[in-house]
Amino acid sequence: MAFDERDLNTTRIEVRVVDVVVLAPAPAGGADRWQVLTMRRAAGTRCTGAWEIVHGRIETGERPKDAARRELHEETGLAPARLYSITVNPFYLHPYDSVQLAVVFAAVVDGGAPIVTGVEHDLWEWLSPAEALDRLAWPREHQALQYALHLLRHGDAGAVEDVLLVP
Repeated sequence: MAFDERDLNTTRIEVRVVDVVVLAPAPAGGADRWQVLTMRRAAGTRCTGAWEIVHGRIETGERPKDAARRELHEETGLAPARLYSITVNPFYLHPYDSVQLAVVFAAVVDGGAPIVTGVEHDLWEWLSPAEALDRLAWPREHQALQYALHLLRHGDAGAVEDVLLVP
């Protein structure tokens, strides 16, 4: 039987998305080291009412780390004090027959800074990690948060800080 190119799977794999877990130091005296920023999708947007972390598309010619900083600023008005690369999460978009790879970052921010949401979100809340895991809609965001919390469990990435901290 001869090989025919048409027999190949035509599903594309694309690195087109960033997810950003936004963390701020938790108030002193609590059981948790971090609090997690969650945002609710506004009416008239896709997934109306779903709670999520910061995420968005990587623009043409943009590097994932730059997209993470841009999306963080566009969706919250915040800038990271520290940005860490965490992992890559795949997901499938059936309308485009495309496997998307979301490059995941953790942004450590000043929790006292004002949050300024764009039109995509109508509400935001700082939550404990357990509350955030209960509220976030997407399984890949649960995984991203768990990875970020594990890596930053002592306040920084410890022995792997030099590899994961994004300049």
